[in-house]
Amino acid sequence: TRGAQTFKDGFIPRSINIGLIGDFAPWVGTMIPDVEHPLVIVCDEGTEEEVVTRLARVGYDHVLGHLKGGMAAWQAAGKEVDRLESITAEEFAQRMKANPLHVFDVRKPGEWAAEHLVDAQHASLQFINTHHAAFSKNEPNYIHCQGGYRSMIAASLLKARGYHNVIDVAGGFAAIKRTDLA
Repeated sequence: TRGAQTFKDGFIPRSINIGLIGDFAPWVGTMIPDVEHPLVIVCDEGTEEEVVTRLARVGYDHVLGHLKGGMAAWQAAGKEVDRLESITAEEFAQRMKANPLHVFDVRKPGEWAAEHLVDAQHASLQFINTHHAAFSKNEPNYIHCQGGYRSMIAASLLKARGYHNVIDVAGGFAAIKRTDLA
């Protein structure tokens, strides 16, 4: 439940990031449709009770516990840590100009219809579980949303499913629009 840019720097392999700050409960409900699915929470210290309470309010009562001491404790114990690449919109724009990229916009259909990058593919986060075939197992997959919250959910989900070539565009479409791509 940590913030996207904190999560990217180190997380338990195969875990999914749904940040507490943002539309936490709706995205938990969308990404984890089985309310009886057992959950172990990795969160910022001091937010454990809030996370469990917010999950319970939407029917997720099968929280097995939380990682005491958070990721710092996990790393101090010498456990395996995974990471995700996240680049700035400026770096993304430079890469786009240099080579064609596999770009995925995970915003909602209405956001996509209003405006999007010409070469991007639409893979709305709410339906990402049905879009796996669109992502490349060989080439890097660049993922963005509007501001960076949903793209990290998508990136973590894909990484958990074996796509190890996922790159988040920090700041999302809002940041991309401030480059010369938009």
